[in-house]
Amino acid sequence: MTALLVIAKEPVAGRVKTRLTPPFTPAEAAGLARAALADTLDAVAAAPADRRVLVLDGSPGDWLPAGFEVVPQRGRGLDERLAAAFADCAGPALLIGMDTPQVTPELLRPALDFGTYDAWYGPAADGGFWALGLAAPDPALLLGVPMSAPETGAVQYARLRAAGLRVGRLPVLRDVDTAPDAHEVSAAAPGTRFATLHTRLTTPAGRPR
Repeated sequence: MTALLVIAKEPVAGRVKTRLTPPFTPAEAAGLARAALADTLDAVAAAPADRRVLVLDGSPGDWLPAGFEVVPQRGRGLDERLAAAFADCAGPALLIGMDTPQVTPELLRPALDFGTYDAWYGPAADGGFWALGLAAPDPALLLGVPMSAPETGAVQYARLRAAGLRVGRLPVLRDVDTAPDAHEVSAAAPGTRFATLHTRLTTPAGRPR
């Protein structure tokens, strides 16, 4: 039974996407985070997984579609939280974040198949990773990996290879962390909730006065 996990923060103003402020207000940044999360959950809901799990820091809201289990994040650093999410899986699992609203079911589909590979790795443009899949989840593969650093992805990939795992690679995606990231992702994924809101917030006529 393959699980598809989304690790996320509740989109509360002042707690999420703080690097978008400025130019966006904390409320606007939270709105963009909510839109990104909703787009991500839609993609996960349409992907062919056996289980869909939201690993959440906070409380679920009306942005959560049906069909998801919700479990709280555990641990202090992000490496511990990711490791704990995998530790809760008895079988193959693919974990993604809420920062890539351009993700689609078609992008996720190959990484839900572990027939050829022991692991899947999705690099992010900033040097991190947006997806990690493990046929046999092992928290030790993540613990101690430096997170939110330029070398995060390289260290994580090296950890997988050093364990002797056959690793399949997914396309590079850009995380939404900064305003330029938001602009690029919005342009790459027109029609998403994220792009619609971003366009409204960055169009003078669309901003509240």
